[in-house]
Amino acid sequence: MTTVLLVDDEKLIQRSLEKTLLRAGFDVITAPDCISGSELFMQNPDEISIAVLDLNMPGFDGTPKSGAGLDLLDDLKKKKADLPVVILTAYDEVSRAKDAVSRGANAFFVKGREQGLVELIQKILAGK
Repeated sequence: MTTVLLVDDEKLIQRSLEKTLLRAGFDVITAPDCISGSELFMQNPDEISIAVLDLNMPGFDGTPKSGAGLDLLDDLKKKKADLPVVILTAYDEVSRAKDAVSRGANAFFVKGREQGLVELIQKILAGK
């Protein structure tokens, strides 16, 4: 079974993405912020096949932060260097996308096209 760690602070988006991923046959572990995302990963490091992280959410200090997903990306990569990571954002921010990829993310995905995310995850995992 493929397990996705989904970290997003927007409940409706998190629920929608979770349903889409479950329907596609993935197991999903959800978290609303960097702290719980990191803790959940530590509890299941070998189970989690890929992480999908919101770009903007509460950071490691608990306050909302632009780019907090990049901090969580760095944190997860320190724990498991070969973990595939997709960064989610609500906006098409190309410079942020390049930053995410240069920091080790496999891809950058603009929210709102859930089926496209499933295809992206399948493609990343197939090429792993």
